[in-house]
Amino acid sequence: MSRYVFKLPDVGEGIAESEIATWRVKLGERVVEDQPLVDMLTDKAAVEIPSPVSGVIVALYGEAGDKVAVGGALLEIETAADDAGAATAEASVVAKPAVEAPAAKAAPLAAAPAPVSVSVSVRPAGEKPQTSPAVRKRARELDIDLNLVPGTGPRGRITLDDVSGHAPASAKPASADDDTVEAIKIIGLRRKIAETLQRTMQRIPHFAYVEEIDVTELESLRVHLNAVHGQERGKLTLLPFLIRALAKVRGRFPQINATYDDEANIVYRHSALHVGIATQTAQGLVVPVARHAQNLDLWSAAAEIRRLADAARSGKARREELSGSTITITSLGATGGIVTTPVINAPEVAIIGVNKMIERPVIRNGAVVPRLMMNLSSSFDHRIVDGFDAAEFIQAIKALLEHPATLYLD
Repeated sequence: MSRYVFKLPDVGEGIAESEIATWRVKLGERVVEDQPLVDMLTDKAAVEIPSPVSGVIVALYGEAGDKVAVGGALLEIETAADDAGAATAEASVVAKPAVEAPAAKAAPLAAAPAPVSVSVSVRPAGEKPQTSPAVRKRARELDIDLNLVPGTGPRGRITLDDVSGHAPASAKPASADDDTVEAIKIIGLRRKIAETLQRTMQRIPHFAYVEEIDVTELESLRVHLNAVHGQERGKLTLLPFLIRALAKVRGRFPQINATYDDEANIVYRHSALHVGIATQTAQGLVVPVARHAQNLDLWSAAAEIRRLADAARSGKARREELSGSTITITSLGATGGIVTTPVINAPEVAIIGVNKMIERPVIRNGAVVPRLMMNLSSSFDHRIVDGFDAAEFIQAIKALLEHPATLYLD
């Protein structure tokens, strides 16, 4: 037997350190070569780090939220002498790990068979159950391990009903005067989001511009195209039409399809349209990028949006897919509210927020008629974009969306 000290490899882009996002293994666990060990968080994405050898985890260096320098020790693996090979040269003396394994060596198999009634985790090792603080509190009151509870909510999220259904019949009800407080350390992607938003709001003077749009004709076209072509080409949402409108007007407003390096005091105006699509994931909000969106038709844009969203939500988006946008679209779908004030995705200078569609009475040609209405709530960097230019930009988009045939006219 020998010990192999695994050190954080270079994760690219000149990054000097990375944050431990999630351990995929625990002390005493036997791992095989190429098995994921840990997710490390960089400024761009979570990077999955695989094991270079097979063996038993005997030491972990740090916990979720700790930062590790490139070349710093991450963990130790006890390997068979012939498994370690040349890698044993790495096992030099290092600082005492944050967590040590028990003195007894971990056995590769359980010492005794488990009882028939044993509970088995319903999710992979290292995957944190996704739920709300209130549900976690209820689970503690009922002495329920959330790792054993299947989630029926969106993307496997555990609901209060899931916990209640998993509780034994004798579980006591929650006390009415229970004042338990749950302390949650902000780490990983959530901490990156918090740091980025704080820096953005401190440095960028935002101003908002909201415009009402009649999307009756556009929605009629979308529904028709989905009915005729949806089966073979995929379903269209509103976003591909909005991307098409951005592609049409970007040449008239070069100061908006732009990024601003406020350290060097340089604005970069982009001829290509790289659209960031704000995407909610279980870990937080990320912004994958549809590159050269000006070259995408409706269905290829829809397919790219779906692909990027799936990659982001599964944690498989590549670093290059999470940077380089020139303008961002954010939408909360049917829950999008009437008005929002989206935060600019620096170093961009504009973001467009899509609100929900509402059918309501509108006066047209002297008559009150039902129309499908929607607001675009946008934010701009006032250092670069003047209010008049922002208004003209949104009005140009409005004209295209209210008369969708013009989206295809040169």
